[in-house]
Amino acid sequence: MNNAQLGNAAQKKAQSVNQIPSTSEEIKLAARPVVSYSGTQQNELLAALPRQDLEALFEHLELVPLPFGKELFEYGSKLEYVYFPTTAIVSLLYVMEDGATTEIAVVGHEGAVGVSLFMGERATCSAVVQSAGYGYRLKTQFLRDAFNKGGALPQLLMRYTNALFAQMAQNAVGGRHSSIEQKLCRWLLDRLDRSPSNELKVTQELISIMLGVRRESITAAAGKLQDEGLIQYRRGNITVLNRQGLEDYAGECYKVAKSEYDRLLMDVSRA
Repeated sequence: MNNAQLGNAAQKKAQSVNQIPSTSEEIKLAARPVVSYSGTQQNELLAALPRQDLEALFEHLELVPLPFGKELFEYGSKLEYVYFPTTAIVSLLYVMEDGATTEIAVVGHEGAVGVSLFMGERATCSAVVQSAGYGYRLKTQFLRDAFNKGGALPQLLMRYTNALFAQMAQNAVGGRHSSIEQKLCRWLLDRLDRSPSNELKVTQELISIMLGVRRESITAAAGKLQDEGLIQYRRGNITVLNRQGLEDYAGECYKVAKSEYDRLLMDVSRA
């Protein structure tokens, strides 16, 4: 072997040992955070999948940061990704032509955002990150392919969709028949269920936008809940002091959707 051949062989060996990415696609893949089994367990839908089914998704799952205010998709847009939040909380919003916004559901570590099972399906609402964190995303085309193969994933997604519809229906009923205090209690409880602590970083202005009511109404309702010892409110920060008190105050406005989620998780654990 001559010197040139020895040089080429040495170069190839170094590249194979160090696994140096050479193309833009290889560099992008090398920079992606590693998807681990323990990491995916932070999302309850992914955690409910049999290990073999979950690991089959690893090549296509991508761990991504979800900063506050990021719009995952808007009404009428093509759904390119489905997101499985781990530490982030996402609001599903309906936006009127005049710009008025109402929250129709909230999704955290218990669920998924942007599930699309039909080719060409468009978003029927907007999805915006309300509490920063992380989540896994998966291309919707691969989700469709995995869904069509059968197994545990289709059943799990259909159960979750039923629970999400129950939340939307209860929000619609509560929006018409519940008091401002009940709406606020339900809104806080929805976030508390998806947060690691009893402290929520949120402004009264944001709450008023999500609930579609005047800010002054939220100020009065928050003041009443604070006077009764249920919450402590400081600028941009709400600490829940009495969760059971909030649940009692919210009544059916919260309990119906919560019981549906509890039933979902119970069914999954028995499957």
